[in-house]
Amino acid sequence: MGRSRRTIPEELLLLALDPTTGTTAQPQSLDLGLAGAQLVELALAGRIAPDGDRIAVVMARPTGDPTLDSALELLRRRGSPVRAVHWIGGPRLGLRQTYLTHLERCGMVHAVAGQMCGVLPTTRYQATETAISREVRARLDNAIRTGVPPDPRTAALAALAHAVGLGKHLYPGNEGRSSRSRLRDLIRHDPMGGLVAHAVMDVQNGAAAQPRRPQPAGAGAVRQPAARATAEPAGAPGQSRHGHGRMARVGAR
Repeated sequence: MGRSRRTIPEELLLLALDPTTGTTAQPQSLDLGLAGAQLVELALAGRIAPDGDRIAVVMARPTGDPTLDSALELLRRRGSPVRAVHWIGGPRLGLRQTYLTHLERCGMVHAVAGQMCGVLPTTRYQATETAISREVRARLDNAIRTGVPPDPRTAALAALAHAVGLGKHLYPGNEGRSSRSRLRDLIRHDPMGGLVAHAVMDVQNGAAAQPRRPQPAGAGAVRQPAARATAEPAGAPGQSRHGHGRMARVGAR
């Protein structure tokens, strides 16, 4: 069942799961967010650290998490610090599915097979450990409601949720506008989370090719994530287009 501490990629994915449809909101930008969330988790574990707008490995010892350790090894092989936008914008085929499968193994979600248009095979995921999902959401809600600076883990999760466009999924409509604004503002409370969140937005905005110019403290916090498609049929980016058992991951509308 669920561990006492989930990783930030796992928590970001739980936030993105729609409890009604069993699909993930913002599927394409979520892939970028998961790659960024791995960086934040590795930083919290003391394995990497920011170096300007780059990421440097400071300890190559494995964490014990196979998916994180795979990312750490790839970073180590680079041999020199890598720009966050280049890392996040690189190919991450199957990363979302890897984490969905992991959550299923941990008993936090349950896979439900189905079909799209009566033809294409799909798989939807329903949360089974709803207490865990509620706890993750409650941490965000509390940080937004109280205005008290959150712990680095929650701040980074908020920054990534904003960066991938989950604000309207978590706090919809006009009544959620102020909550979305405060979610965006939480980006300034964790330097690593802020760096990664800005890198995610830069990739979405096509700015990965240009080095980001230094900004005044808090200036980047008002940046809005780029609009993304919210539907991804089976065989869409992040999943092989060939073979059986393709997973449809259609974003919540």
